[in-house]
Amino acid sequence: MKTSSASWAAVAGALTLTACATPPAQVLAGMEPQAVDTALQRGRFDLQCPNAQPTVLSRELRPPAIETFRYSGVQRGVFTIGISGCDKQMTFQIVCPDGGYGCFSADGRENVR
Repeated sequence: MKTSSASWAAVAGALTLTACATPPAQVLAGMEPQAVDTALQRGRFDLQCPNAQPTVLSRELRPPAIETFRYSGVQRGVFTIGISGCDKQMTFQIVCPDGGYGCFSADGRENVR
């Protein structure tokens, strides 16, 4: 009987952990508004165009950069967002660490066209 109870507890624990995992598409969907806003603010400033508009070109959920048996970094969403307006356009790589730490642009001004 004890073996059966222990097995049941293990199965219940595994199901609980599986149920808590958030699908990557859902994680990215939660990050996207802040990523777009970050790119839009930077693009409007760099292009000197208050009417610039964003377009999400790609999005990807990347695993932690560091994973050991003791420590695991955070996964991050990486968005490529195009900003266009005033006859100019730019693309930005926006990185959003999972956990609500904010988003930032991962590239410089060399992408002005």
